[in-house]
Amino acid sequence: MRSLRRPGRVAGWLSLPAILLLSIPFITLVSVTPWHHLRLAWRDDSAIVVSMGLGMLALGIIILIGMPVAWWLSQASGHKRLIGELLVMIPLLTPPLAMGILLVSAFGPYGVFGRWLSLLGATLVNNPAAFVLAQVYGALPYFIVVARSAFTTVPKSILEAGQTLGASSWNRFRYLTLPLALPGLASAVALAWVRAVGEFGIVMIFAYFPQGMPVKLYTNLQNDGVDAVYTLLWMLLILTLPLPMACFALGKCVAKR
Repeated sequence: MRSLRRPGRVAGWLSLPAILLLSIPFITLVSVTPWHHLRLAWRDDSAIVVSMGLGMLALGIIILIGMPVAWWLSQASGHKRLIGELLVMIPLLTPPLAMGILLVSAFGPYGVFGRWLSLLGATLVNNPAAFVLAQVYGALPYFIVVARSAFTTVPKSILEAGQTLGASSWNRFRYLTLPLALPGLASAVALAWVRAVGEFGIVMIFAYFPQGMPVKLYTNLQNDGVDAVYTLLWMLLILTLPLPMACFALGKCVAKR
């Protein structure tokens, strides 16, 4: 028993530097926040509505189009799987500012796809649709990678048993794969939400307007100094954290069953 406890105790002590390092900025935030005159700056309320409303829309799109990709990657093999993984990893590894430039080049007024859209009387720069697209590009690869890992944890023997019993592909996915992969999928949703709402680089280049919370934090900092950002920063943390915490709690509850 002691031999089992000792590695856990050692790991606990070794984890302190990382935990303290991650905690320092937020401890500092509590101490430097001007609690006696907290107030939103001009248009901060609009930024909150933009980030939360369009962020939820982007999250729905990410889950809708990302889930099939993650499931396919978990089942595919050979060259198809390698190509699929590369196509997911390339945007994930591309710096956000560079990705914003690429989106402008592709969907901007003079881009290939942008010209096609202009023929239809539509634009995809500095509008709500562009904002959602920027969030999708910022979060979709992360969702696919984590969701794919969640699907790979499902034992193939269970799926084969379901197939033997005559369950269709959809029923095997719905009643076997999804419940078993739910803890990992909850983590994928949590990460996608945080990445979408917190995306700055792509949004800054591709969809500066309408301004969400990250871009508004930047403009407040540039225009009025650091004291003008604390209220919106607290709002960003308070409004963004509940969904990830609920996802993690759901994942733990399902894992304990």
